[in-house]
Amino acid sequence: MTNRPRAGELLVADVGMGGGYFGQSVVLLLDCDGSGALGVVLNRIADADLDDVLPGWSELTSAPQVLFEGGPVSQNGAVCLAKLANPTEDPPGWRRIHDDLGLLHLDTPTEIARGAYADLRIFAGYAGWEAGQLEGELLRGDWHRVRRLDEDVFCLSTEGLWRRVLRRQGFDLALMSTWSEDPEAN
Repeated sequence: MTNRPRAGELLVADVGMGGGYFGQSVVLLLDCDGSGALGVVLNRIADADLDDVLPGWSELTSAPQVLFEGGPVSQNGAVCLAKLANPTEDPPGWRRIHDDLGLLHLDTPTEIARGAYADLRIFAGYAGWEAGQLEGELLRGDWHRVRRLDEDVFCLSTEGLWRRVLRRQGFDLALMSTWSEDPEAN
């Protein structure tokens, strides 16, 4: 990993984050520059029904066809992640994040989006950091930066995602995947 966090990387919460909002979360970084960073939590399903929030979009999303809770910022707004079906095309309303993964503007007509994406997922809200804030949290050890796999972003079941991502890292991070909230079990 380079010194600076980059769009397309995962942030995996350290066990020290505890049971707060980001406890055992896996965040995909969407944007990261000198003015700050933003991402979406990949392993938290929202309470709201996707069909109620964005009618017509659930049939285009990858299973499970639900609304995800992307983070505590702007939860009344939505972020749509989309993986291209054809990596050589950039469909209307889509902006590349990394490789064939990008953001799809939800004002895009569903007729245009249909068939253009191999995977699609919608998040209510996002996680945001001011300039230097994420770097400080990384130095403190709150987060671990790791490479993402498509299966992390579009997994069928988000239950256990935190442990699965940690386990494949090896060494200390793999050991952290066995962490239990019961101190006597650790």
